[in-house]
Formats: sequence, structure tokens, C-alpha cells
Amino acid sequence: MTKKHNSIPNPDNTFIFEHFFEISADLLCIAGFDGFFKKTNPAVSKLLGYTNEELFSRPINEFIHIDDRDFTAKVREELTNNKPLLNFENRYVTKSGGIVWLSWTSMPIVDDKLVYAIAKNITHNKKLEEERNLLLTKFTKINKDLKKLSYNSSHDLRSPVNNLLSIFSLLDVSKIDDPETLEFIEMLKSTSESLKQALNDYVDILIHEDKAIAQVEEVDLNESLKAVKHSIFSLIQNSKVTLHADFSELEKINFNKAYLESIFLNLITNSIKYAKPSCSPIISIYSRNNNGIDQLFFSDNGLGFDMDLVKDKVFGLHQKFHNHIDSKGIGLYLVNNHITSLGGKIEVDSKINEGTTFTISFKKETTEIS
Repeated sequence: MTKKHNSIPNPDNTFIFEHFFEISADLLCIAGFDGFFKKTNPAVSKLLGYTNEELFSRPINEFIHIDDRDFTAKVREELTNNKPLLNFENRYVTKSGGIVWLSWTSMPIVDDKLVYAIAKNITHNKKLEEERNLLLTKFTKINKDLKKLSYNSSHDLRSPVNNLLSIFSLLDVSKIDDPETLEFIEMLKSTSESLKQALNDYVDILIHEDKAIAQVEEVDLNESLKAVKHSIFSLIQNSKVTLHADFSELEKINFNKAYLESIFLNLITNSIKYAKPSCSPIISIYSRNNNGIDQLFFSDNGLGFDMDLVKDKVFGLHQKFHNHIDSKGIGLYLVNNHITSLGGKIEVDSKINEGTTFTISFKKETTEIS
């Protein structure tokens, strides 16, 4: 006896795909190698505000933000060479003049000279990221300024107090016969000593708080790098980066664990972000102890920059050396701040299109923030 299967009438496949195309909340489009849209779903028109006739009659480049056009054009060349585009971000300008951020995944069909693409609207995420970066920048500056003000104030106040106490030590009270005057002098001396002690206690509190914020401990380089790689696993996979790490000569350092992971994170993401077009990024990280100084070396094969032009600006806040869309000029500033705040130093050597090497020297037996 043959078992009967319940079946649902199968509508035409073309109808199924067309319906899926039309109702998708993501932006779906088909573009030609000639730079024009061939087909878009309603989500594209709804977000950008253009009719289908307007979208199809103008080159796609005209809808892209003017600052992103050149970079997008370079990336688009990869598609014509049959290379998929994953998680590519750029800005489009709506008909009303608004700016939206889109994240694209595009697949080329070379035989048909067509590109099938899906985009997600990430404008909200970008705004949150920008606000976070602004807050981080303000917090870093305020924290640095307050720290400097606190130490300077304590130093400036202690100097005159010490001078005043020196005067008391030089004063020959045996020549003063008035008991009331002697009593006032003793009161002034006692008050000055109390003020000096209060200032010393205040400085001790500042140092203690700094230690609490940036606790120095023995940190395993392999474990810190592993944690960072895990946190950006998708980025590493999509960028096809080759990462070589060798900490056999120096496996552990005395540093702040959170700072070290931030350094790895910013340097690795920068190397991926500023990789040369059509060239997979290669990153090399190794450590050693040089004459008693723990050192970490980080190098890549990326775009690099002209050292004669950038000079002392490399680690400055909001300094940018490439026209990358997502460049904020914050990463290297944070890296430098993490290292120098704990008494270390970082040096850089780079050449255009030949990559960059960072040499980090950690402070020996770090005990407190400088």
C-alpha cells in the first residue's frame, strides 16, 4: 500500500522569489557593471526617497556621498574581478538631503556582468558609535586635564608651604619676649605643618586612585591576543588576514590587562582597515627582552604613510593619514595614551605601500602611573 503524503500546491518559483524580493526590509538590488541599477526592491526607494525611474536613470555613483565616491569606486573594481564584497560600508544621500549609512554584501556574476547586492541600514549604529567616540574623547581629555591639574595644584601649593616651614625653622624665637606673639607663631607653624600633611595625603589618594584605575599585573601575551582575536573573529575571517604571533622569547609582561587588549585590538583593526587593495593583510607580532626592557613589535604590509609628512602627528587625537571612510583618528591616540600613561613608549616606522612597524617598550618594573 502506497503511503500518501500531504502536499501544498507549489506556486511558480518566479512568483516566490519576486514576492520575497518585494517584501524584504533590507535593501535588495541588482546592478550592472556599467554602474547603473537594473532592479531594486521597494525598500531602496523608501529609504532614499527616489522613484524607480530616478534610480535607474542616473549612475549609482551620483547617489553616494561625495566623500565616499572615490573609495567606493576603487572597491567596486574588485567586483568586476569576480571578488565578492562583504560588510562594505558607505554613505548614500537621500533625495531630501539626508545621509544614511549602508552596509553592503555584494556578489558579482561576471558572465552576466551583474552584481547582486543586499544592504542594511546601519545609520543608527553609526550615530551611536559617533556619540560613543565623542564621549570617549571628551572623557579621556577631561581625565587627563583633571589629573594634570590635580598634580600641578598639589605641587604648586606644597612649594610655598615648604618655604613657609623653612622660615619658621630659621626664625630665632629666643629673641621674642612677647608670649602672645610666640603663641601666634606656634599656631602658624602648626597650621602650616597640618596643611603640608593634608597635601601629602591628597597626593597619596591620587596615586592610589590611579593604581585602582590602571592596575599593573603580570599579563600573558598569548592569552590577551587570543581574547582580542575571539572578539573580532568575524572581521578576521572576512578580511582573510594572516596573523603571525611569536611570544616564545617573552611570554608575559607587567602591564594593565585591559590596556594591552585595547592595544592589540586597535593595532589589528587598523592593519585590516588600511590594508592595500587587492592584497590580503599580513600582520606579524613578536616580543623580546632587550637589555632588560620588555618590548613588543607589531608590523603589517598595509598602506603605510610618509613619515616625513606625519612626523609627530601619528599619535595625535583626530589625526588622519588616509581617506578611509570610517577613520576617526582615535585608535592610535588611545594606544599611545595606554603605553605612555604607564611609563612606556611607542615608536613607529613606516613607508607608503610598504607597511608599518610599531615598537612598544614597556617600563621596567612598573609600579604606578607616571
